Amino acid sequence: MKYIDRKGNITIEENGQDKLLRHLYNDWGGRLCLKVLVRPFVSELGGAFLNTRFSARIVPGFVKRNNIDLSVCEKQEFSSYNDFFTRRLKAGQRPIAENERFLISPCDAKLTVCRISGESRFYIKDTQYTVKSLLKNERLAERYLGGYALIFRLTVEDYHHYCYPADGQKSDNVKIPGVFHTVNPAANDVFPIYRENSREYCLLKTEKFGTLVLMEVGAMMVGKITNLHPGSCEVKRGQEKGWFEFGGSTIVVLVQHGKVRLDADLPENSENGYETIVRMGERIGECKLPKRTGKTD
Repeated sequence: MKYIDRKGNITIEENGQDKLLRHLYNDWGGRLCLKVLVRPFVSELGGAFLNTRFSARIVPGFVKRNNIDLSVCEKQEFSSYNDFFTRRLKAGQRPIAENERFLISPCDAKLTVCRISGESRFYIKDTQYTVKSLLKNERLAERYLGGYALIFRLTVEDYHHYCYPADGQKSDNVKIPGVFHTVNPAANDVFPIYRENSREYCLLKTEKFGTLVLMEVGAMMVGKITNLHPGSCEVKRGQEKGWFEFGGSTIVVLVQHGKVRLDADLPENSENGYETIVRMGERIGECKLPKRTGKTD
């Protein structure tokens, strides 16, 4: 994997998860195993185990292998693996960019920026998708032609809580059932990811950034996507939206054409084949509305 942070530091690595998934998707024996692993009952069993006290024994080794700093968390001892995985950070660890003209990252993740073309097609790690197939709503998809798809890929070491990227009026949630399937790029050569994944989205109507689509995508071995506000309501930027339980997961934000000026490094990094490391609450773009001067007509 090729990552770059906001200071331009590059990391190229392949972890154990990447190697396992390459085997599952590219070897004959691995594909046979995968047919079993993606079944819902397997995900449910895995989720049940990760809620047991026995699963807490996995935590110390995982923390060490992934260099996770528990000192920034509210607690350092956990009753189960999922208790650890859904851990909360101490107050102030993810400050929110103060300027309300800034669109903020909804989560800790590796970000890829994709332009939504006139054919309503875009690419995620060399795999082609349509906004229509993602949303299963052709009319809604047409509203985002010429805009951007922001793909936030959370890996197992990331903080798995996420927030609203802007103030606005949130719609009811729309749930799209599907087979739990990994979002790791190793899967892309074999399966179209988002056509297989269970996902949930809402619309966020904002004053400064148009109407955003906020979508959470579950992955293989993710037992649950927990959103705190299933119905329509007013929300604030930086307010917690929800969290994922165990597994690599993805958040997709769709941005309408002409509403947001993304920070230049983000699309540039994506064009050069890098995922950009971002943190929840940091600036990723700015609204295109004119600045207020205090003058009246």
